[in-house]
Amino acid sequence: MSWIKVISFEAAQGKLKRLYNRIKGPDNTLDNVLSIHSLRPHTLEGHMVLYKSVLHHTGNTFPKWYLETLGTYISKLNDCNYCAQHHVVGLERELADKAKFARVQEAMKSGDFSKVLDEKQLAGMHYAIKLTEDHKNISKEDMMALRAAGFNDGEILEVNQVASYFNYVNRMVVGLGVNLEKENIGLSPQSSDSDDWSHQ
Repeated sequence: MSWIKVISFEAAQGKLKRLYNRIKGPDNTLDNVLSIHSLRPHTLEGHMVLYKSVLHHTGNTFPKWYLETLGTYISKLNDCNYCAQHHVVGLERELADKAKFARVQEAMKSGDFSKVLDEKQLAGMHYAIKLTEDHKNISKEDMMALRAAGFNDGEILEVNQVASYFNYVNRMVVGLGVNLEKENIGLSPQSSDSDDWSHQ
């Protein structure tokens, strides 16, 4: 499952057990990306607050499928198979459109999103890619380009947070050898309640 020790649901106690009870899926299953925090429950808590806010919060303005597209593609760019496989399932669920999902998957293979994203969404994708692959060359001009594509500053922040979150979690997963062993792929928090972390 990983290269470091992980405390199982059955062996967890105290704060870790309470957190596990909040994030568990069917049959007390836990995503490996979350249980990897078991030796430091406070980072699991922080991860979940960030994750829920970045991808599953009613305060976000972009549709969830677009945020999932950004995250899935960033994970592919970072060679994080774990996150790419998890989030492509979420993307398919959020799109609920098999034909469009197939087109998005093809875009992820080719790197050309011009046929599946509108001009504004495409500008956000380009920014997320640059933040992932060439962050040292991000400048004020990139903000100006996003505004010219129709972004307000809150939307710029929203895309920045999605890209930054996935770069964080991709490096955590790859750096600790987290894999898909015994994983129920594609579970995620579905409730609009910020405090509901249960995975379905």
